[in-house]
Amino acid sequence: MKSTDLCPQLQKSMDIIGRRWTGLIIYQLLQGPQRFNVIEAALPISGRLLSERLKELELEGIVLREVFPETPVRIQYSLTDKGLALETVIRDLQRWSKIWIDCDTNNVSSTLKM
Repeated sequence: MKSTDLCPQLQKSMDIIGRRWTGLIIYQLLQGPQRFNVIEAALPISGRLLSERLKELELEGIVLREVFPETPVRIQYSLTDKGLALETVIRDLQRWSKIWIDCDTNNVSSTLKM
């Protein structure tokens, strides 16, 4: 199968979700709306890269950036309906990784743990 034979929607979704840190940012936002510094503290990611990923997710309609005109200005990030629809995908991947991924060696487990 050539890459041109792939479903374009699947290919684009994998390009979006497959970017480094994107899945973990979505996972973090599944807990609810959060400020930038909370997300940054929860993930081992630079502020610059987090900002870049959040902007990409906002452009894709997955993340909503809300600015509250307070003093000081408060900015909060949350998942849109499109982003919340990824919860089953993220949770399924989490379950899969608990069975198949060995965190100590980053190798795929050779036995299925049931």
